[in-house]
Amino acid sequence: MMNKLIDWLNNGLTPRVNKLSKNIWIQSIQNAIMLSLPMIFVGSLISVISLLKNIWPSMPDLNPINQFSFGLFSIFVAFLLPFQIMDKKGLSKKKVLAGFSSICLFMMLIRPEFTDAGAVFDFNRFGAAGMLVALFSGMVSAILMNLFAKISLFGKNSPIPDFVQQWFDNMIPISITLFIGYILIYVFNFDFFAMVIWIFSPITDIAQTLPGFVLICFLPVLLYSFGISSWIITPITFTICLGAIAANTAAVEAGLPATNITTFEVIYCGWVFIGGQGGTLPLVLMMSRSKSQRLKAVGKATLVPSIFNINEPVIFGTPIAWNFTLIIPFLLNSLIIPIIVYLVLSAGWVSIPDTLFSIYQMPLPIATWLVCPEVQGLILFAVVVVINSLIWFPFFKAYEHQCLEEEAQQQDDFDLSLE
Repeated sequence: MMNKLIDWLNNGLTPRVNKLSKNIWIQSIQNAIMLSLPMIFVGSLISVISLLKNIWPSMPDLNPINQFSFGLFSIFVAFLLPFQIMDKKGLSKKKVLAGFSSICLFMMLIRPEFTDAGAVFDFNRFGAAGMLVALFSGMVSAILMNLFAKISLFGKNSPIPDFVQQWFDNMIPISITLFIGYILIYVFNFDFFAMVIWIFSPITDIAQTLPGFVLICFLPVLLYSFGISSWIITPITFTICLGAIAANTAAVEAGLPATNITTFEVIYCGWVFIGGQGGTLPLVLMMSRSKSQRLKAVGKATLVPSIFNINEPVIFGTPIAWNFTLIIPFLLNSLIIPIIVYLVLSAGWVSIPDTLFSIYQMPLPIATWLVCPEVQGLILFAVVVVINSLIWFPFFKAYEHQCLEEEAQQQDDFDLSLE
């Protein structure tokens, strides 16, 4: 039974999921988000620096820098998504116009109000709250640009210069894109943004429950266990987590408490993933002092990346992926630690982070202090480290024993070859 399950995972599920993750459209969403990350990092740094205002009240308010970096995240995605799709489909001449067309549709769909003084936009819709609308705009623009790429208004022997032909040919998909926005907003008076929020709100609400929090922590680790990149679920997790931290910030600014626990600040920067997904830093420390020469070498080689929460070398170098001795604690940590962290934060024993800080490579517990500058947060971190280590230890010793036996056998074989 177990062999059949392993065979299905190895030859059935994993190849299909990996094929999906290599899909041009999925990859383009991932790349669009990745390329936008520096803008989020800038917003994170400004948020951290702004904490000093609590010490020096005379310090200038730097929040506008955050608003015009992280606060424009959806616009960046709206442009970059069709840009990336066109680039990957070999339509480089159309990628900039596809991005412009997407931005135009996005601006229409977030429904600005037009007054005598001009257009009035809800600035929050430019940020994480508008990401799903940005993805929709980008997809529509890319689909139409790709669809009309092989269609031309001119014949092969037309005397009209090529660049003029391209102008007119590109007008068709751009016009259709904008016409879609016009019909939705100005003919049917349809609030597309509100509809997206309404459809997605049950998902975001579930994500902020204990099962939802555990699932978001557990799913990427489960994927990595079988060598599947967790980036395949990035559009979902980014939308949930970035929207949640933005809502926390807005709540605190309005004098209300932060309530959203499912954020990157809690998961990656606070307490859950110490050393990367699955909390592998304690394992790396154990390996660096292992009796097994191979594990010791891997531990020392992956220690520095793990300190900065980069653990792909550990997952594939130890390996953890497809290694059922280590997959068990890898998954257990991703179930038990999130439950503990969620219960502690929801009980109010540790404050829920309310400031954007998405620099995931910041070593913990430094990042922990930055997202939650209180002693209780550091105590929770220490508790998590202990529990994390206790979960890893027996499985590490079992795997170390296997490695020592293999190394001894290899040495015996080598000695026999010399005789």
